[in-house]
Amino acid sequence: MPDYQNFVAAVEENGQPRKAFAALEELTREIVGVKLFTIMTSDTRERISERVYSNMPNAYPVSGTKPYNETHWSDITLKQKRTFVANTIDDIAQVFDDHELIKSLGCESVINVPIILDGAVIGTINCLHEEGFYTEDRVRAADALKLPGAVCMLLHDKIREAGRS
Repeated sequence: MPDYQNFVAAVEENGQPRKAFAALEELTREIVGVKLFTIMTSDTRERISERVYSNMPNAYPVSGTKPYNETHWSDITLKQKRTFVANTIDDIAQVFDDHELIKSLGCESVINVPIILDGAVIGTINCLHEEGFYTEDRVRAADALKLPGAVCMLLHDKIREAGRS
């Protein structure tokens, strides 16, 4: 079972939601491993998403909204509410237009873990690493990130509504 103590401690601190997101990144590193880590919101009604955290802000800045990626990625992640896995850059290129940037960062595999609340996907935890990295065991282990991910998204929404983000 994962050790959530550092995550819980981070959520209790001031400086939110950034500290919670950073603690989720560290938890992700421990549970499944990650080079590039981002968190995106998902608005399934409006069909838009927004990057709200990135561990590589120069390459993947936190900024604005963008329309959904309407590929088999959205079918798996947003409609079926399952973790999307691509373990080669060719598989990534089928669903993400920024595959060349991804490869330039030393990443050739990805998992996108849906964050689900009240029956809806409200965001995704996006983990990228070297080719073939996300084995079946790592993908199963990533389920342990869903609850901390939901906590982060709720905290993000609360801070945003309060006008503090």
